[in-house]
Amino acid sequence: MDALQLVESLHPGALIRELAAGANRVFRVVASDGGSSIVKVYPVHSRERRERRALESLSGVSGVPRILGSGTEGDLAWLQMTDCGNWTLASLPRNDAALEAAGRILRGLHDADASITNLSVGIDAEYVKSHFRSTLERLERYRRRFEMDRAVLEAAMQIEPPLATDPVPIHTRPLPSKFVVNEEGQVSLVDWEWATLGPPEHDLTLAVWQIAMRLGEDAAAVFRRGYGAELPESRYRSWVAYHAAVMMLDAAEVRDGRLGDLSYLVDELTNAVTGN
Repeated sequence: MDALQLVESLHPGALIRELAAGANRVFRVVASDGGSSIVKVYPVHSRERRERRALESLSGVSGVPRILGSGTEGDLAWLQMTDCGNWTLASLPRNDAALEAAGRILRGLHDADASITNLSVGIDAEYVKSHFRSTLERLERYRRRFEMDRAVLEAAMQIEPPLATDPVPIHTRPLPSKFVVNEEGQVSLVDWEWATLGPPEHDLTLAVWQIAMRLGEDAAAVFRRGYGAELPESRYRSWVAYHAAVMMLDAAEVRDGRLGDLSYLVDELTNAVTGN
């Protein structure tokens, strides 16, 4: 039984539309009464457990999807959740109300009294410091594929590692595409498989950086207003350097050949370490 057949067996007669096909497959299920929900199918049980445990821990936190059901079928596992909408901050034109709401949701997550033990090791200041250095060292072997000057990595090694405060519940990947918006303008944050305990700066800087790149600095300012906190520029730059380096390394380790299409990440890393 494949993922689609599994969803069809769970919801006979429903209208089923696949929304995403990757390691996990995501479907919208529309019942005969018009009500809709999301079913995510995982290729291994452990992936479903990670997301389900995060959602259970964060139950009641604003913007977090609600679990409607879960189960397994052979090697596959599935999770049924509330349908959060058709659009995302990435697919919509700039929408200040949604941006500010997204900032509030991320702040609410970081302020939540929840313990997420999704990963064997959480993310703390020591982890960030060590991972920052090791990522830059490993990136050296792929430097030519990025057509990146060695001086950029040398400069990155000289800056202070990102400053990480005490761990709180974090999403780890709060990209614009993860903030979903429905027809009423309500915003939710989806895809919690990699949520854990970690420094709030990890989430905040990644979200602000990605929103600024996609929608502009003014849009990022609106998001920060919703979040209700700011970071000094120097602390922000070191986190952007970290995020850019991690994205570059992740891509290099799964792709062959030149990586010129990721030159924007080289530019972001360069700007972060030079202060331009």
